[in-house]
Amino acid sequence: MADNDKDENVQHFLELIRQSRRGKFKIYMGMSAGVGKTYRMLQEAQNLLRNGVDVKIGYIETHQRRETHDLLEGLPVLPRRKLFYKGKELEELDVQAIINLHPEVVIIDELAHTNIEGSKNEKRWQDVMDILDAGINVISAVNIQHIESLNEEVKNITGIEVAERIPDSVLKEADEVVNIDLTADELITRLKEGKIYTPDKIAIALQNFFQPDKILQLRELALKEVASQVERKIETELPRGAHLRNERFLACISSNHEVARKVIRKTARLATYYHSKWIVLYVQTPREDGDKIGLAAQRHLINNFKLATESGAEVIRIRQTNIAKGIMEVAEQHGITTICIGKPHLSLLNVILNTAVFNQLLNKLAASDIDVVILS
Repeated sequence: MADNDKDENVQHFLELIRQSRRGKFKIYMGMSAGVGKTYRMLQEAQNLLRNGVDVKIGYIETHQRRETHDLLEGLPVLPRRKLFYKGKELEELDVQAIINLHPEVVIIDELAHTNIEGSKNEKRWQDVMDILDAGINVISAVNIQHIESLNEEVKNITGIEVAERIPDSVLKEADEVVNIDLTADELITRLKEGKIYTPDKIAIALQNFFQPDKILQLRELALKEVASQVERKIETELPRGAHLRNERFLACISSNHEVARKVIRKTARLATYYHSKWIVLYVQTPREDGDKIGLAAQRHLINNFKLATESGAEVIRIRQTNIAKGIMEVAEQHGITTICIGKPHLSLLNVILNTAVFNQLLNKLAASDIDVVILS
């Protein structure tokens, strides 16, 4: 046996050991604040405690809701890490304390939270990954508007761009995703009864976010997302070879920041739906050399690579004068089944008739079993 094969076998075995020791991960998902995610997590913690399970509250945010706060009674709450930032004392999840105590289960709220500057990790979901790697089971919660690849859809529905987001790959890490569902009427009733926000915020919330049509659309997104996660779980438990083909997506991006970001997000959605591996490819032509596209464009490009990686993609960057040739070479090397490209700022007819790159790509694709998707 060659040394490389031995190394691969060792790495594979170590990965199996790591997976077996890793903690289980459960996420409660909802369409908005106030549906009852934190309440359900605390209910589960109480049930676990009654059954003799070593459960700890790592971080919970009751938002001063009486019914939620009452459920904390009797539960062991771990102290938060205190630190000063811009002259104020703030609190964060104490990751190291949790790892040192090593409870069987830890409850950690607000998965999309951004940590205070100076923390080990930038985001709370990264803290959760460290805790899972330490062999501790985690129960957490997130709203649908915090999912990275749904950012554009949520913005179109609510008119607000959510700043705190988690990559889709975090959901893939979950062993179980549970949807906490309410009808629009039930949610609005909870708001009016003061069970979501304080009285001074209710009128503004009713005029903005808490409108039946917006709630209905967000509810649909949440239901679809959880259904997709359930389907993934079912499919991963089927015997190998039970599926017709394993999809592999290739998202082709350029230095155009806005188009690239949309292509990445939409391909992430496709990959999540098909539970498949995917690659983001940037073909750098001579006219896109670093000194020719400007510092701002370079910075945007790096940010898009980071977005792709966090969303679960492998990022490949190649230098090639012929873009179509570069795309096809990567597609063939990695067994790609679907190539995703951004819709150019020309009509589709003009693209097909006049764009040499697109023609070359179509000609090469005609001789292969690879689909092409043009994303709007």
